[in-house]
Amino acid sequence: MSRPANPPLSADESTPAGARDGGVIAVTRALRLLESFAVGESQLSLAEISRRCQLHKTTVLRLARTLAQSGYLVQREDGDWRLGPAAGWLGARYQAGFDVQNVLEPVLRELTLATGESAAFYVREGDMRTCLVRVEGPQALRHHARMGEGLPLDKGSPGRVILAFSGEPGEVYEEIRRRGYHWSIGEREQGVATVSAPVFGRHWRLLGCVCISGPQSRLPQEKLEALAQTIIRTANQLSYALAGKAASTAAQAPGVWHP
Repeated sequence: MSRPANPPLSADESTPAGARDGGVIAVTRALRLLESFAVGESQLSLAEISRRCQLHKTTVLRLARTLAQSGYLVQREDGDWRLGPAAGWLGARYQAGFDVQNVLEPVLRELTLATGESAAFYVREGDMRTCLVRVEGPQALRHHARMGEGLPLDKGSPGRVILAFSGEPGEVYEEIRRRGYHWSIGEREQGVATVSAPVFGRHWRLLGCVCISGPQSRLPQEKLEALAQTIIRTANQLSYALAGKAASTAAQAPGVWHP
């Protein structure tokens, strides 16, 4: 007799713990899918998620596709599933709730003093990027960006860095991952130059990126490249602070990225 493709419906599946306490069954099951990924696991098959969650494959597939619509899961080309960028950003928001302003602003202020340019911290919001914290540079002529304004991800070094370290495919993003930073001149706004590097939380979850910006006349390509190591050091400093630890294996050479 052939073995059934899916495990039999269990009491655990029919009535999840959260639902027995008055919760919503579908939400409880969706959260179980996200929690099925252990630290360090980059992907899981549908069958393995089904086994861990004690849910039928058809139920898991329906939930996974729903979570993927909001970016919490991503299906790979080989059919396996991995956590999506929205899951990382949810963790980032959790971490950001711990008085992140007092962490970001002093570090960005040090960066403006070191470079003479304005510094900012960008995060991903869906298909856009948003300036979460900004410190203006000492120069009279400087680039102005409004905090909270939605900007495109595919124009300007902050968005490109966020895309690259979110796993965006393509040679330009592979090169950014290899270097560990990216600079741009006039890509989003004419005459504006920027250079950015990624900031990570615990377990290599991308939180956002740190960036300096200024007029192209003051920041030509050679100056941007010369400042890149300063930006990377600041990004590492923020990564340690926001991850809640003073030392980490995150201190690796630029371009070594662990998705």
